Amino acid sequence: MNPNHIAIENAAETREPVLDIVDRVSEMLFGLFMALTFVGAVSTSVGPDAGHLMLRAALGCNLAWGLVDAVMFLVRTLANRGQRLRLALAVQHAADPAQAVRIIRDTLPPAMRTLVDDTELDAIRARLAGATALPTRPTLDAADWLGSVRIFFIVVLSTFPVALPFVLIDHVPLALLISRVLSMIMLFAGGMALGHYAGFGAIRAGFGMLALGLALTMAVIALGG
Repeated sequence: MNPNHIAIENAAETREPVLDIVDRVSEMLFGLFMALTFVGAVSTSVGPDAGHLMLRAALGCNLAWGLVDAVMFLVRTLANRGQRLRLALAVQHAADPAQAVRIIRDTLPPAMRTLVDDTELDAIRARLAGATALPTRPTLDAADWLGSVRIFFIVVLSTFPVALPFVLIDHVPLALLISRVLSMIMLFAGGMALGHYAGFGAIRAGFGMLALGLALTMAVIALGG
C-alpha cells in the first residue's frame, strides 16, 4: 500500500474531535442565553397559558438559531478544509523547498512563528509535498454532518431546563425562581468545564462564567433582545 495513503488514513483517524469541550460548552451557553432573554420578561406575562406561550417562543427561537448555527458550522468547516487543501497544493507547486517553507510559515499564527524553525517546517513540507491522495476540492464527511446535528440539539435542548418550570408550575414566582436557579447551575457548570479545560481553575471559572452570563443576559434584555 502507498505509504502516503497510510499517512492520510492515520491522520483522519487521529484528528481532533469535530466538537471539542469548548465547542460543546459554548453552544450550550449560547442556547441558554437565548432562552434567558425570554425568561427575563416572564414576570410581566399574564394569563393561564403564559408559561406555554413563553416555552413555545423560547423553543422557536432556539430552533431557528440552532439551525443557523449548525449550518454555519458546516460552512466554517468547509472553508477551513479548503484553506488547508490550498496550503497543501501551494506547497506542492512551490518553486523550491525554501519557498514552500515560507508558505507554511506564513500560515502560522504570529505567536507560533518564533517557536518553530525551518528544519521543523521542512519536515511538514516534505510530507505535504509527498502526499498523492489530496482531494480535488474540500468536502464534508459523516463526522461533520453529525457535528452539525449535535450543535443543533445542544442549542435546542438548553432551552428546556430554563423554560419548563413555567409549564410544570402554575405559580409564576416559584417557576421563575426555579428557572433562575437552574440557569445559574448551568452557567456555573459550563464555566467549570471551560476552566478545567483551559487550566484556569474550575471553581473560579465557574463563578466568572456565572457573573458574565448574568451580565450578558441583562444587557441583551436591556437592548430589546
